[in-house]
Amino acid sequence: MLYRNPAGNGRNGLRRIALVAALIGSWSPTALAANATYRAGVAQQTLYGEVDGAETNDGATLFWRGVPYAAAPVGTLRWKAPEKPAAWTGALDATGDAPLCPQMTGGKALGSEDCLTLDIWRPNTDETGLPVLFYIHGGNNQGGNSGTVDFEQLAVNADAVVVSVNYRLGLLGFNNLPALKTGNPQEDSGNYTLLDLARALDWIDANIAAFGGNADNITVSGFSAGGRDVMAMLISPLFHDKFQKAISFSGGMTLADTEESTGLVADAIAPLVVEAGIKPDDETARQWLMSTDPTVKDFLYDLPNDRLAGLMTNAGIRMAVFPHLYNDGVVLPKEGFETDSYNAVPLMMTTGTSEFSLFARFDPEFAAASDTDLIDDSDLNARYRFAENYGSKLYEIFNAQDSAREMIDRYDAPIYTTRFAWGEDPQIVGDTMADLYGSFHGIWIPFATERTSGFAAQFPEAFDNTGAQDLAAKFGTYLRNFMWDGDPNGDGLTAWQPWQNADSGPTQLILNADMKKADIRMSDERTPYEDVLKAMNADDTISAEAKQHLIETVLDGRWFSFGLDRHYDNENTWVGVE
Repeated sequence: MLYRNPAGNGRNGLRRIALVAALIGSWSPTALAANATYRAGVAQQTLYGEVDGAETNDGATLFWRGVPYAAAPVGTLRWKAPEKPAAWTGALDATGDAPLCPQMTGGKALGSEDCLTLDIWRPNTDETGLPVLFYIHGGNNQGGNSGTVDFEQLAVNADAVVVSVNYRLGLLGFNNLPALKTGNPQEDSGNYTLLDLARALDWIDANIAAFGGNADNITVSGFSAGGRDVMAMLISPLFHDKFQKAISFSGGMTLADTEESTGLVADAIAPLVVEAGIKPDDETARQWLMSTDPTVKDFLYDLPNDRLAGLMTNAGIRMAVFPHLYNDGVVLPKEGFETDSYNAVPLMMTTGTSEFSLFARFDPEFAAASDTDLIDDSDLNARYRFAENYGSKLYEIFNAQDSAREMIDRYDAPIYTTRFAWGEDPQIVGDTMADLYGSFHGIWIPFATERTSGFAAQFPEAFDNTGAQDLAAKFGTYLRNFMWDGDPNGDGLTAWQPWQNADSGPTQLILNADMKKADIRMSDERTPYEDVLKAMNADDTISAEAKQHLIETVLDGRWFSFGLDRHYDNENTWVGVE
């Protein structure tokens, strides 16, 4: 555990506003009815039936897992917009792990299509009108689940209701083959994952007051792929007025070209058509899959979900391998992030200084090496450092700076960006973490949640010092403030200034700490993408041949690599909207 703050009494100003709004009847009747049923304890009533949760071991938090927000997308509903769940009788046991959506985990296909559920945490108090944090897990929109991050302590520290969502993954979540089109413009987009997320937010609007949450104070958030989904939600007409604030943890802007994506989806499924004996070769199968022949739809609906889950699993943050978030013109605009119609709400974007370290470490180029080899073998270490260093610089720019610069002149709400620089001092985190991983992809999680889970669990001693605890306390306070009223600032915190324009003024809040206390400062730094490419060109720590090899195999085609690929004329460019 990093630190522990007692649950506070919340933002009195917002509470007063909520109370007045309730008295004058400005809340929706549904929300008022659900709010009237809230009572401290694990049994709560939704519009669809009662759900029974549990207390955490210390009794400070209540939780409910696997609460359905939509009907199971099975049978004829497989590639359709999600429908409301059916009501149930009796109490639904919401204490076990939520089901996984179909995905590949550890080389095995796991999960059930009956997976559209929510996990909910809240403080074990009788408070109502709490802000709601809606969280979208990462995993390239191909893996992961609602329980990946434990929000037990964040719910208490932020005095909030935290809701984590399961949603359709892989080709069950993104598939725009013509045979699946129904005439419903939203379904025809192929962006089924986004339809799921919109349905989950509708469920929250109608039911979250039953858990003490304020449906008029929702912060959508997500990590990695979830962060990219959040960014897509900011330009989607489907999400207009569904949330009041947004946080993208290591997200960034990615969209896939609709027409090109159709061909890539067909390419991926074609071998299954040949295997089934329907067509003699991949190219014939591909052409058949791209047709409107009704037998294509029958074939797709009959495919076991484990066969679909096994496709495109080598994406490695490459849109050209698994295209998703299609710019269909309905759910997502054709012009992408160049739109003038943003769902502009206060926005926070985070990144780290070593965002690419995990992707470099587990790339086939380096995956077989031990940590010791990567540190001690000078040639191997030089090649790893080249890939990790420049990949991280470009990924960091992509996650926050590029998005802010793209949006600032068309976005009518504050944009806050922050960079974690903690994790690179061996005196604090040890040689292995400092040398190989640093401020890795997901470094925000232990500081927000007080849990050294996931990859951070490999280095628990790194977080066991008063400096890390102070940084966690302050970052948690920024989050709490932002969730309550859209401004992260507060007493005792370094002032976090929003972006003013693309070329000058404040940019990132830099988060770091020594062994004893947090070191937080506001920066106006901007790193031109071209400067990173120039540094790569001038770098002589490895041979020209090694450099070209790493650029073409490790760094190519990633989210952040569009300019890199164009500069070096790599063929494996991503399918997207620049």
